[in-house]
Order: sequence, then structure tokens, then C-alpha cells
Amino acid sequence: LAPLKDFIQEVTRRLEQSSNEDFLLEQIKPLLQKLIETDAWLPASCAQPHPLFYRQYLLHCDPLERFSVVSFVWGIGQKTPIHDHKVWGLIGMLRGAESCQSYAEDDQGLVHPVGTPYRLEPGDIDVVSPHRGDVHTVANAMADRPSISIHIYGANIGAVERHVYLPAESALSNPQEAKRAFVSGYSLSTVPNLWGRSE
Repeated sequence: LAPLKDFIQEVTRRLEQSSNEDFLLEQIKPLLQKLIETDAWLPASCAQPHPLFYRQYLLHCDPLERFSVVSFVWGIGQKTPIHDHKVWGLIGMLRGAESCQSYAEDDQGLVHPVGTPYRLEPGDIDVVSPHRGDVHTVANAMADRPSISIHIYGANIGAVERHVYLPAESALSNPQEAKRAFVSGYSLSTVPNLWGRSE
């Protein structure tokens, strides 16, 4: 777990310097890049797929909830609905691959695709932010195995009230479900012990 502990300590140091989003994204990106260069540090308990649902495992939450680190595990064929985050975030691809599609909300609150779908391979990093683009879908791009990405967010992401959206064409016929609030929570009630040194 040493690489994860080092990453968390370095992120904490950056947050002590500034809370500016642009500064943090610039400073944290190379730290995340280093973390995802290897994957032996990820505990097996935080890498388990579920046959029906993608999983969000909490790896660490800052005591002041200034940031959280999670592993997302995608089983074969699994994908998110269209959703937002409400905070800045960096997504680092660890194993497998993800297919992503960005969306933007119009003046009526309807979401429309922006650009073309893109793929994240191991070592790639993506950015989400209310200021840079915050609404997307993500799917496991591998047809034969799970995929795992490591995310860092500028809040306790499992406790943030966010939204899922219907595509614009569906929302027009079902306006009450066009935008729905949710709080994701986490897939485990425990987190890895970063601080034990008895081994």
C-alpha cells in the first residue's frame, strides 16, 4: 500500500498550499500518473467486480472531506447512466479500458452528447469538473474482463448529492425523470489500512 499512502500524503500537502482547482488539478495529475504506473498496491478487496453492478470502493477520505480516492471496478458489459460529479476529479486508468462520452446541459436542463466517444487505456488520465465538463457516461470497454480506474475527487464523493440524467430525447417524453438527485455511497464499509507498519 506504500504507493497509495505516498499519493495521499502528497495530495494532502498540495491541499495545504492552495484550494484553487486549477492548481490542484495541475499538481495532482502527475501524482496520479505515478500511482497508476503499477497496480500491485491495490488491495484485492477493492478490485472485486459484481456480476450486476459496477463498484465504487473507498480507498481513502481526507478527515476534512477535502478529497477522496476510490477504485471503480467495472464488470463485463457494465456502464453508468449519464451523471455529474459537482466537484473536480481526476480519473486514472489502471487495468482494462473504459469508453467515455461527454455531455453538456442546455438551458432547459436537457443533456446532449459533446464530441465523440473516447477510450481510456492504462496510464491515461481524464478530468471532470463543473468548470471544464462534468457530465458523462462511462462503460467497461473490455468484452472479456473487468476494468479498474482510480479516481480522486475534491470532496467525499460518496456523500455528495449528484444527478443522473435521461438523454434529451427520452427526457422530453418523461420530464419528471429528466434529472434525478442521488448520493452514491460506497461498496464496502471498510477502507484499506494505510498506516500499519508491523509487516
